[in-house]
Amino acid sequence: MVKVPAAAVAAGGLVGGYGVARWTKKRQLGGVVLAAAGVAAARQWREQAGGKAAGALTVAYVAAFAGSHPLAKKVGAWPAVFGVAGAVALASWAVADRHA
Repeated sequence: MVKVPAAAVAAGGLVGGYGVARWTKKRQLGGVVLAAAGVAAARQWREQAGGKAAGALTVAYVAAFAGSHPLAKKVGAWPAVFGVAGAVALASWAVADRHA
């Protein structure tokens, strides 16, 4: 079975969580998507790069979610979400995925 890179899981969680929240108008449902993808990515990060790296990438994931809100006021919601998702994906690839 082909494993989806953690970078794609994390970016997909940020984009998918926002999309689900926006399209369903249920923020909690978007939060479930965001959290589920974050847990899945964190497990992969731990397996691929160890606990410290997984902790740092998890902090980056949560910070990206939080940071997308004020960024959205400046550049718009979708550009902010895609920007932070790209940043998390790049960090994930650099720290964990490229070594797998």
